[in-house]
Amino acid sequence: MLWQIVTDSSVDLKNIEGASPDVLFSTVPFSILVDGHEYIDTPDLDVSALVGAMEKSAQSRTSCPTPEAWREAFARADRTIAITISEKLSGSYNSAMAARAMVLEEHPDKQIAVINSRSTGPKVALMARRAVELLQKEPQTPFDEAVARIERCCESLHTVFSLSSFGNLVKNGRLSRAAGFIAGKLGLRALGEGSEEGEIRLREKVRGEKCALSALCKAMLEAGFRGGEVVISHCLNEQLAQELAGRIRAIWENARVSILPTRGLCSYYAERDGLILAF
Repeated sequence: MLWQIVTDSSVDLKNIEGASPDVLFSTVPFSILVDGHEYIDTPDLDVSALVGAMEKSAQSRTSCPTPEAWREAFARADRTIAITISEKLSGSYNSAMAARAMVLEEHPDKQIAVINSRSTGPKVALMARRAVELLQKEPQTPFDEAVARIERCCESLHTVFSLSSFGNLVKNGRLSRAAGFIAGKLGLRALGEGSEEGEIRLREKVRGEKCALSALCKAMLEAGFRGGEVVISHCLNEQLAQELAGRIRAIWENARVSILPTRGLCSYYAERDGLILAF
């Protein structure tokens, strides 16, 4: 029986290297509307063009995948585990749950689980990678056990980020207007984190990229990181992501760091030069 890991496009992965034919990986896209032009967050989306349009725009917003889009994805496999952006940040989780109910009504023999990542971007990527790895190594894992193991993985991961602009987070109600004003108007970078409930929480404000990298490493230490896998997502700022990766490796020799460019949705909210990392 075929396994499938499917996420919405909050994930900053376009594919998973080494995935076997028996474990599919796919994504369901968000859409981003900028001054009347719709950008579909598929793997071939020109993120640089999207960010450039955003920076000149008067109006923009995002739309989560429809139940029908999730339904089409669920139809492709016998056993599907879906991982969504935080339910506190988007309607994608509820959309996926509605699609699950529709598919199971028509095909009660299918097995479908929807997991709320309580985060976005690199954490969703880490969860998807670990899920594919599990199912390739242990394809006979019972469905409920596989879901439980991926949920435990979710609970063990942390997300922190450093952004230079909070404009879209504020405009779309993901962050308070006061926090956005402080970060944007004074030219500061701010450090934030994902709460256990999946909300965005501001930790502190720092001046300059060097201080931001130090603050991110400090946040990792305070969260109990002692080594292991780290994913850094960046919005058009690979140089800073590489510098952060170097600092992490210097502190934790057993850290396994990978760097991903943000896809459309995370680019929209992280904005130019933003960094998000999960560990």
